[in-house]
Amino acid sequence: MRRSFFLALILLTAALAACGGNAPAELTTIRLPMGYVADPQYAPFYVAVERGYFAEEGLALEFDYSFETDGIALVGAGELPLAVASGEQVILARAQGLPVVYVMQWWQRYPIAVAALSAAGITTPADLAGRNVGIPGFFGASYVGLVGLLSANGLTLDDIDANDIGFNQVESLLTGQSEAVVVYINNEPVQLRQRGETIDIIAVADYIDLVANGILTNEQTIAENPELVQGFINAFRRGLEDTLADPDAAYEISKQYVEGLGDDRRGVLEASLPLWQAEQLGRTDPAAWQQTQDILIEMGLLDGPLPDLAETYTNEFVEQATE
Repeated sequence: MRRSFFLALILLTAALAACGGNAPAELTTIRLPMGYVADPQYAPFYVAVERGYFAEEGLALEFDYSFETDGIALVGAGELPLAVASGEQVILARAQGLPVVYVMQWWQRYPIAVAALSAAGITTPADLAGRNVGIPGFFGASYVGLVGLLSANGLTLDDIDANDIGFNQVESLLTGQSEAVVVYINNEPVQLRQRGETIDIIAVADYIDLVANGILTNEQTIAENPELVQGFINAFRRGLEDTLADPDAAYEISKQYVEGLGDDRRGVLEASLPLWQAEQLGRTDPAAWQQTQDILIEMGLLDGPLPDLAETYTNEFVEQATE
């Protein structure tokens, strides 16, 4: 069961007191779709709330751990101002006429990878040819990442034996159902190593630059309330900076937001840190958007190039946050 919003407000109140009352008296509450369950990978948000960074910007967060597509639809319809979303989903949403805009790239490296037990001898993309590869489903970031990895190495899905295994990658690999599995590099590999397994990892980001998770808003919010977007980016960036600087403290803070969180999942946060690092935190690369669009077209998920790809994202708020 997730922490209630009321607990977040209690923690916010304590944080405000510690900050010496620098925050506005009234806070604007934002319900933020996260796309996943409460997890230590969301530590930058938890840190920013706990230390009063959002409150200093006049904001309070209500964490909504619902599906990514639901969050995108709500932001696209103007019912919510912000959400966490992956780049390829933003492009697909724009193609459907939703006026969404990606305003901060949180994950600088695409987190999808292929994992295999070392005994299988799968260490390069070429080794996947003819092998049984388990995938959570033919949708979402896992699917896009796999196709992108294959495409960047002259392969297609026809060159491998891809099977839908649901979100059972660890069990599928250990029981021999799959020779390799598509994973989130900060999740299943951590579990496998904790079990004492020796594994090889093929990271998608080592071969192709796709746009990963970041902060999404819509054209209306940018036009009518840019201060809200800027305040959100300011606060989240500070939480991200703090998490990268002191992950141990960030993990301890996460325990207040992730029920039952013990030290056994510390590896998730440790594996996430390299995926977030950048010379300029939050900046998104236009070339990565082009590559992501090209892969979606190749997969048949997009009929053709967007006429307004450059309007799908902006670095404006990130650049102002670093000034």
